[in-house]
Amino acid sequence: MLKAKRFLLGCVLIALVACTETIGISPTPKTSTLEPQESISIVLGDISDDPAEVIEGTQPLADYLAAKLSDYGITDGQVKIASTINEMAQLMASAQVDLYFDSIYPATLVSDIADAQPILRRWRFGVEEYQSVIFASQESGITSIEDLHGHLIAMDSPYSTSGYFLPAVHLVEEDVNLVGKRSYNDPVADDELGFVFSYDDENTLQWVLSGLVSAGATDDYRYDVAFPSSATDKLVVLDRTESVPRQVVVVRSDIDPELLDTIIEVLITAHESEEGRVALEPFQTSRFDEFPEGIETASNRMREMMSTVQGLSLP
Repeated sequence: MLKAKRFLLGCVLIALVACTETIGISPTPKTSTLEPQESISIVLGDISDDPAEVIEGTQPLADYLAAKLSDYGITDGQVKIASTINEMAQLMASAQVDLYFDSIYPATLVSDIADAQPILRRWRFGVEEYQSVIFASQESGITSIEDLHGHLIAMDSPYSTSGYFLPAVHLVEEDVNLVGKRSYNDPVADDELGFVFSYDDENTLQWVLSGLVSAGATDDYRYDVAFPSSATDKLVVLDRTESVPRQVVVVRSDIDPELLDTIIEVLITAHESEEGRVALEPFQTSRFDEFPEGIETASNRMREMMSTVQGLSLP
């Protein structure tokens, strides 16, 4: 009788265990009403006063990146346009923009404000590097940088890499006393070189040719290719600055390191496939690559150049 009771108790325990195991591994019914997974976007940023045009050119690259990053849960690519450097810095600092593309001067300003990091070069218009050309009219009689004291030079705008930053760095490093002026009518002392912003490279050219200013600065493509020979024949090149990356890619500071490695790999190999080239073409980019001298060396030089112009008084 005792053995029979023990047998019955054992059967009950086995049944309970089997029932418990079945409940624990029961799959979620296909009719589950769980909320859909939140979408995750890769967001590309730029600064422009023409958002529609920039978004149209950038969206294909955003879509291409999103497709290549799907293993990280990224479902789509977006483009956000800021109107100022401070606005872009705020977007990156708050993780609303992941990648930002620009020339080195505004890119370094944004990087410093947002604690972001340049990671790659962007070959915009098929060009990996460019430089600035400092020029004067032949009629001015100016033939060298040393001759510029007591004169006025036209530059593009306060945030232009080739139209202000590079020539300003070069002139300061050549011991030229640069002083900002509000107008080309402002007086210039004998021991200084006054600079005024024209806000357009074509304006700079015309101001030099018309004698409103003695000298001007622009990028080498404009001077060597875009400006008509009928104009450059009347000019003299005073100097050319060092070359810098045509543009750079900046990444926000808190992005996942593994995701960042994949983004870098996707960008630097994009030009190797037809799909990638189709995405790059409207972005006016032929390829991305790493800084030949390394990121640290490139970043250090950018910040060294920044410190050179920080003391200048802008008009």
